Amino acid sequence: MTTTPIQPPAALAEPQRNVGPVWIGGITTGMLGLYMAFFTPIQVLLPLQLAAIAPDSKVAAFGLVTGAGALVAVIANPLAGALSDRTTGRFGRRHPWTLGGVAVGAAALWLLGMQTTVAGVLLLWCVAQAALNAGYASLNAAVPDHVPVRQRATVSGWIGFPQALGLVVGAVIVTMLVTGLATGYLVIGLAAAAMVLPFVLSTPDPPLPRAARKPVSWRPMLAGLWISPRAHPDFAWAWFTRFLVMLGNATGTLYLLFFLQDAVGYEQLFPGHSADEGVLILTLIYTTGVIATAVAGGVLSDRIGRRKAPVTVSAAVMAFAAVLLTFWHTWPMSMAAAAIMGAGFGVYLSVDQALITQVLPEAADRGKDLGVINIANSAPQVLGPALAAPIVAGLGGYTGLYALTAVVTLLGGALVWKIKSVP
Repeated sequence: MTTTPIQPPAALAEPQRNVGPVWIGGITTGMLGLYMAFFTPIQVLLPLQLAAIAPDSKVAAFGLVTGAGALVAVIANPLAGALSDRTTGRFGRRHPWTLGGVAVGAAALWLLGMQTTVAGVLLLWCVAQAALNAGYASLNAAVPDHVPVRQRATVSGWIGFPQALGLVVGAVIVTMLVTGLATGYLVIGLAAAAMVLPFVLSTPDPPLPRAARKPVSWRPMLAGLWISPRAHPDFAWAWFTRFLVMLGNATGTLYLLFFLQDAVGYEQLFPGHSADEGVLILTLIYTTGVIATAVAGGVLSDRIGRRKAPVTVSAAVMAFAAVLLTFWHTWPMSMAAAAIMGAGFGVYLSVDQALITQVLPEAADRGKDLGVINIANSAPQVLGPALAAPIVAGLGGYTGLYALTAVVTLLGGALVWKIKSVP
């Protein structure tokens, strides 16, 4: 007597059919909107706002605000992912959280632009981070929900390069197309909501049957944020290596505006031009590198069926860029390092994200588990200022800062070989 295996519901099934260009274009556009909302404030709006509010303590205030926001993101992302895993409404598991999170985040950004105290900026940035991370967690989970393994690096490349492109588009908007901090925050928030909407309205999101839902209880959800390294060692190594590479990225980029002002002397080299224009130029160069390699690196990884070697090589390339800035604090070398860093990060984004989706412990917890992985993206934003501020202030200055960036990034790329289940 034979028994027919029980098929999981569509929401939990391993995807088999490739997604098409409409699906890929929709999620890419949505990710671009979210990354604009995440990174434009960090790179441009928050430094300028805090410099105006507290000019004598701008570095410390910026570190406090970005660190607190990152801490909120560390908590909000996996919790929102766990809640979306358990959502059973007829509109699906992910789409309600994606749209709702971005809508609340846009409102928080609008209010953030009106703040005139460090405390007000801190509070509203934390609210924005919580809401936007809820939207990001559910949108990111759409990849393992819908994309088969053989296509994941390619799709990850498409949704990865908006992380860099969002910096450019957002910076262009707030430095060239609109005037005033308040208007900049408002436009960025509205753009993010508008860019997520087409994907939510045009793509399927199979509902989860109530019978397949895990209990909605805070205690098991909070306990589920701990994923045992002993039970799931490959997931643990994927988390740790992502953390190291992103820590290197955070220490190298959080103080870019101040690096150009204080070490490169951009405003003395180019009288009449502000350092935030220099940040925009470097971001354009960096983004060109990311766009040039992200999708191509993902396609290559899918074709050869390898993940670890491309991750290691890309981390080594990023570390080399940091080495250049360790020894040469000049504008030409800053441009060269931006191009090299972008080329390495593009490949890393696509291939490492695909690798991560292949070590997720359980289909029913994809949103939560990707949220736990996202802690490795957000936690360095907390630790980055704590590590970078004393180094910049007196423990080696920017030479020490970029030396640390190189070492940490290279270590993250090397330890990926500890993962055994992915080639």
